[in-house]
Amino acid sequence: MVRGIYIGRFQPYHNGHHKVVEKISGEVDEIVLGIGSAGDSHTGKNPFTAGERMLMVTRAIEEFDVPSYVVQIEDLKRNSIWVSHVESISPSFDVAYSNNPLVIQLFREAGKEIRQVPMFDREVLEGAEVRRRMENEEDWRSLVPVPVRDIIEEIGGIRRIQKINESDSER
Repeated sequence: MVRGIYIGRFQPYHNGHHKVVEKISGEVDEIVLGIGSAGDSHTGKNPFTAGERMLMVTRAIEEFDVPSYVVQIEDLKRNSIWVSHVESISPSFDVAYSNNPLVIQLFREAGKEIRQVPMFDREVLEGAEVRRRMENEEDWRSLVPVPVRDIIEEIGGIRRIQKINESDSER
């Protein structure tokens, strides 16, 4: 049995993430999805809570026929122990998936197998672009799986993003 881990902030979980998870699910028997920066929320870069992101990911990946686990990963300020931190809160895993150069380096230094995954339509399928579209009331719904769209609408995610990005200075 092979278990893989894929870590992301998922702010929000979008169709690019979804395509990566679909690809990974064809290579492993089980997948662990790590909610990165779990302690961050209600900011322009991290508007959603870890719990909201766990719900987004869990509901979106139900369509894939692979057992999955979702874990919250708090940020550390010490990269040298980051992999052991991840291992301490995750089910054991055989391979890590990432395109982040720092994450790749840290897993390699820890002796873990690392696989890079293709990025899909990165100019559009990027969290910053999805959040920008949400803030400006442009089409964002086509960029996320339907369950994610429903959760964002249910929690008032658009209004939250607009409010946290408002300036308190006079316009």
